[in-house]
Amino acid sequence: MTASLTALQLAERFRRGELSPVDAARDALAAIERVDGRLNAICHTGPEETLRQARAAERRYRDGAAIGPIDGVPTTIKDIFYTRGVPTLRGSHLLADKPGAYDPASWPDDAPVTAATHEAGCVVIGKTTTPEFAWKGVTDNTLTGITRNPYDPALTPGGSSGGASAAVAAGLGQLALGTDGGGSVRIPAAFCGIVALKPTYGVIPMFPSSPFGTLAHAGPMTRTVADTAAFMDALLRPDPRDWSAVPARATTPTAGGYLAAATDGARGDRSLEGLRVAYSATLGFGRNDDDVEREVARAVGVLEALGARVDTVDPEITDPVDAFHVLWFAGLEAVLAPHGPGAIERVDPSMREALGRYHEFSAADYLDAVAIRMALGARMADFHQNYDLLVTPTTPIPAFAAGSDVPPDWHSPDWTSWTPYTYPFNMTQQPALSVPCGLTDSGLPVGVQLIGARFEDLLVIRAGAALEAALGQVVPAPPVHADATALPGSATA
Repeated sequence: MTASLTALQLAERFRRGELSPVDAARDALAAIERVDGRLNAICHTGPEETLRQARAAERRYRDGAAIGPIDGVPTTIKDIFYTRGVPTLRGSHLLADKPGAYDPASWPDDAPVTAATHEAGCVVIGKTTTPEFAWKGVTDNTLTGITRNPYDPALTPGGSSGGASAAVAAGLGQLALGTDGGGSVRIPAAFCGIVALKPTYGVIPMFPSSPFGTLAHAGPMTRTVADTAAFMDALLRPDPRDWSAVPARATTPTAGGYLAAATDGARGDRSLEGLRVAYSATLGFGRNDDDVEREVARAVGVLEALGARVDTVDPEITDPVDAFHVLWFAGLEAVLAPHGPGAIERVDPSMREALGRYHEFSAADYLDAVAIRMALGARMADFHQNYDLLVTPTTPIPAFAAGSDVPPDWHSPDWTSWTPYTYPFNMTQQPALSVPCGLTDSGLPVGVQLIGARFEDLLVIRAGAALEAALGQVVPAPPVHADATALPGSATA
């Protein structure tokens, strides 16, 4: 079985001739059949096409012509990204019920990340579930149902890239593509015990442009920082369709790239000597479960042991949630507008309720929200003059009941109310990495978030790899997993 190998370990086995990409693809497809009935992480598979891609990768390895470090690795794509010949329904009946929605000819284009994934030689094994139009921090919708957490199927994997996180954690592919408009790769990474990076906005090209505008990022989701780094190197492929993209050299000004940064970070003791780290448990306005705060504080202590200079300090910002809501729900209304005035009656009931609370925004409201966003970005840029990294919990709570937007008896109906540490950094466009750092007393994963200044993505990866290596395997394989064996450590080979 190949499910417990990391992407880089798997590719190394391919190079040695010990395993074949066809073996890995077949294992992944079999695992979906065996495990996904409990999780509902995968909404589309195409076994014939998957095996065609795997055979092509097998030939490349046999001929000594592997494309790169993740050639042949089983990969999933969130059902937000266009994929040639495959329906992209975004969890919505508004798209699924259209004539021709399931006709391969209706889907002639790859998104930039999909094309980059294919060009890296990755073997796509399926598309992953999302809440409708990726609008909230958990994963359920009326089209594909409720997605569940491999650590406890009664719980949510988070969202909106919840299908992707559940798939990676459960061994249904080593790599996953997700999106993040307010925490959507980082929230589920924390809930499912995996790694996810929201890179600086524009580093990974996006097309078509998101209705949520420049809040929305694409990001890799994997089991280790090194795998995330290797996937990032592949996703830097430029695409002229994204007018707001930045050149890859903005975050990789020197040779080596992301994987080299991860390798450097994991090299050994004192690898973060002199790094200036600010630890803020609450950003000045949040509140954490004790278990979460304990595990994150322990991770911060490890950063200090690695040579970082750690100060406990808040960045002196106020919660920007009101401005975020204006930007977010204006985008969501733009999603529905092309589907006509009756569209609101056909969407996720919780979306309908949320739009009932947040819909009467004026142009002045929107401009005010943009001004708040710009001031927040300026404040964080100034903060990073003194600190290389800001460290927070990824989420203040662990996973809660599946099928609910908020925990039981919660004080607010808004998903943003329980994830205050993620959406601010979509507003500022900074790179933010979630790394598993421990377990609650009930055995649920906890994530720590490492945030860098804009375009300091390599630094975030280097620090994350150092922390991961020093922590060791703090989060075991979940009960719902394709293999019975534990997940491997963070080795890059």
